[in-house]
Amino acid sequence: MADRVGVRQRWGVPSELFWFTSGEYYLGSLVIRHQLTDDEGGGHIGCHVVHPWQRQGHATQMLRDALPKCSALGIERALLTIAPENAASLAVARRNGGVADGMNDEGELRFWIDTPSVS
Repeated sequence: MADRVGVRQRWGVPSELFWFTSGEYYLGSLVIRHQLTDDEGGGHIGCHVVHPWQRQGHATQMLRDALPKCSALGIERALLTIAPENAASLAVARRNGGVADGMNDEGELRFWIDTPSVS
């Protein structure tokens, strides 16, 4: 676990991994890339919720929690990339204010989300 804590180089950029739990249960994980990769392939934020915790609003909340962290890193607009057939992730992006911006070279849909202003 110690190898995954803090800022680490992943995909060639500084990134942080966060685990989400409820009591003793592991709900999923979230990665924040502090900058985009050269190809912008994975965007700034990646999120995963494990079964049986899916479709209960956890991913929406995880992404909502990630946006102020992105803002604190100087990211004014966070990029998410989502497979077109991933209806659940598309809904999560839209519920968090995601604005569609075409497709990337990997065939994933691009969504930009404004991060909150840091006071």
